[in-house]
Amino acid sequence: MRKIFTLACCVAILISCSTQNSTNTNPVLTIEGGQVQGVNTDIKGVVVYKGIPYAAPPIGENRWRAPQPVVPWQGVKVCDQFGHPAFQAAHYDGGYTTEWGYGEEKAYSEDCLYLNVYTKASAQPEKKLPVAIWIFGGGLREGWGSEPEFDGQEWAAKDVVLVTFNYRVGPFGFFAHPEISAEDPEHATGNWGTLDQIEVMKWVKKNIAQFGGDPDNVMIFGQSAGGRSTKFLSASPLTKGLFNKAVIMSASGLQKPLTEEELARIPAFFRQSQLTLAQAEEQIKEVCDWANLKTLKQLRSASTEEIYALGALYARVTGKRSCLTAGPITPYIDGYVLPKSFDDACLDGSLADVPYMIGFTLNDAGNMAGQITDFCLNREEVGNKAWAYQFARPLPDDGSHPQDYLKGAFHSSDLWFVFKSLKHCWRPWTQGDWDLSEKMLTAWSNFAKYSDPNGANGGDWKPYTKDNQQFMRFKLNEQDAEDSSLGEPLKAEQRTR
Repeated sequence: MRKIFTLACCVAILISCSTQNSTNTNPVLTIEGGQVQGVNTDIKGVVVYKGIPYAAPPIGENRWRAPQPVVPWQGVKVCDQFGHPAFQAAHYDGGYTTEWGYGEEKAYSEDCLYLNVYTKASAQPEKKLPVAIWIFGGGLREGWGSEPEFDGQEWAAKDVVLVTFNYRVGPFGFFAHPEISAEDPEHATGNWGTLDQIEVMKWVKKNIAQFGGDPDNVMIFGQSAGGRSTKFLSASPLTKGLFNKAVIMSASGLQKPLTEEELARIPAFFRQSQLTLAQAEEQIKEVCDWANLKTLKQLRSASTEEIYALGALYARVTGKRSCLTAGPITPYIDGYVLPKSFDDACLDGSLADVPYMIGFTLNDAGNMAGQITDFCLNREEVGNKAWAYQFARPLPDDGSHPQDYLKGAFHSSDLWFVFKSLKHCWRPWTQGDWDLSEKMLTAWSNFAKYSDPNGANGGDWKPYTKDNQQFMRFKLNEQDAEDSSLGEPLKAEQRTR
């Protein structure tokens, strides 16, 4: 009797499992690496494909190498889990962790090259929906593409195929050494994280039609370090033909060359804000030699934790700084991924000739308004268009989070609105916030569709030019407008999102 009961239980479990699997009626797609099947989201008709590998794991011999071909898999990969974020510092209570509510993600890992696709047109290549590729921020030291504020289902509901992804950050994403460069002198670089971003753009070109996307109508956009990445990608010859428009969020604009007097006021170390490959190699080799990691074999055999802590330990023991311990990371001028800086590309006319949208939040630090103005006028000089904006909605607060830099329209506060992901946040939103979010999502998705935030027929938001020196202000009410200041943003602690 017990055997019969046990057998019955096993059959019931098998039937249950079969039923659960059969409920996923989403189409199976064939892409690079194998077959994938997405899962449903909260919005009817929108499907998400989570954790698709877009390259081989950058571990072992692949550490500090350009992305290698994806490792094929057998059977159908049900894409119901996001991939590992890149290895980085742990996020504890406080700071931006309070805002975004981290904790549901997978463990940090060097094995991080995964992307996610949100769409409502799976297996419908004839749809040719516009595609948007999102690049997360975090100073190129932290962050990942599946953070709660980047929930992409509302984008897909707007008939845009949204791609989010992880890329290498910190010393795994930006690391130069003479022995690494000697492996491939023609393509010598330390910009592994930037190459990951470019690999995603290539993946989209080859695979996105399966998801209903148009590989010839692609927008790249990002915020903070993601906005800076968008700038670098716009200056790289390796991205030619891979995107058609770009949005730069809270990443300044064009910084004109400093005078000798201005340079003299900056400490010598920080004048090297964007190092050449040779400068980076020299600094990092000194750190590695100090740690007795003198060969490439030793460097690739070292543990993840050892490499991650290398720069900080060197600084603590020797009192010396290096590009491994400086603030926000900036890719190196290597002659391959980046032959020149974004600013130089603007000034000599070699920047990608596409429409741009660019802006910042009211409480962003620094002179973003001035640099954005200069960028827009530079675009006008070369015969292109740039739309400028300011996010001026101070976020509602229930008093439960005391951090001053999470007050007002702080750096990164616009992310909830651009993705219309407010439901994931603890803040006491009003109906006006939801309406403002809809307005911003519509503008951003219109830009993806038509290269114009107004839509197919134009509208009130005009490009910033000498004759129309106006920023579009995203605000909730007249009080927001009174508090807005383009020329003198409110002072705030410098963040590196």
